[in-house]
Amino acid sequence: MTTSGIVLYWRPGCPYCTWLRRGLRAKHLTFTETDIWSSPEAAAFVRSVADGNETVPTVTVNRHAMVNPSATEVLSAVAEHAPALLPAPRPKSWWRRLRRSRTSRPEDGQHQP
Repeated sequence: MTTSGIVLYWRPGCPYCTWLRRGLRAKHLTFTETDIWSSPEAAAFVRSVADGNETVPTVTVNRHAMVNPSATEVLSAVAEHAPALLPAPRPKSWWRRLRRSRTSRPEDGQHQP
């Protein structure tokens, strides 16, 4: 069982796991997925941090466990417990640059010095 990095413990058919997986991908985080129904060790670990329940999604960030976190909470935990795992800043899209350049233009009739 992986204990370092970001690990998402999930089970098939769990919509909360799907939503969290989608959120973590949207935040460009790299993580390992472990199906608790296929791994008795993973299921035992989840029970140990979830008051004896097999509550998923459960996420660990360098051994810091969180039960049913949001993607934002995972990102905050990564910043605190494993900052090296934060994704590199992404360049702004050409659309945002274009919109910003249009909104920063002077009003009609005004001249720039």
